[in-house]
Amino acid sequence: MDINITGFMLVLLPVALSPGASFTLVINSALTGGRAGLWKTLAGTALGIYTHALLIGFGITAVVVSSPAIFGVLKAAGTAYLIWLGVMLIRSGLQARRHLPPPRHGSITLRAAWLANIINPKAIIFYLTVVSQFAGAHGSVASYLVLASIHVAVMGLWLVTVSRTLVFSARKRDPAMLKKTVNIAGGALLIIFALHSLFS
Repeated sequence: MDINITGFMLVLLPVALSPGASFTLVINSALTGGRAGLWKTLAGTALGIYTHALLIGFGITAVVVSSPAIFGVLKAAGTAYLIWLGVMLIRSGLQARRHLPPPRHGSITLRAAWLANIINPKAIIFYLTVVSQFAGAHGSVASYLVLASIHVAVMGLWLVTVSRTLVFSARKRDPAMLKKTVNIAGGALLIIFALHSLFS
């Protein structure tokens, strides 16, 4: 395999470390579901990354993107889903009250995290245009899975570190206020990301 791991790491780091949909969902899940919520959302996001690796490795992503109609529908569906998640987060943040138990539906499910990653147009384009440049001359499925594993490791380490810093270390202060702030800001960011990807 002639994978360019060093080049991939240099390109991946700013992408993985910048706030995006995964960042927002993981922070919300850590806040509402604790460590179990954090790991569930991380697992869903990792499954999404591996799904992208398989789709591009088998040539399916290229077919989807080459059809303006199919990609347009996927882009609209992805935008609508991220906006819906953003609205749900904002609603959950507005309903956060002091001394009340957190709602059971607040944590993002594994399936929701996977779906948010799969239909995110930015993730599709990232794997098609950026990751493909580092997968070697033949771009085998195995090459894409290796790069996806690096992506998952970097993203997971970063999101666990940020969650520990922002959520778990600050939980003792005022959980209701923290939840309100994180959910409203996170929901607004998801909506902004969704609209930006729709119009860019």
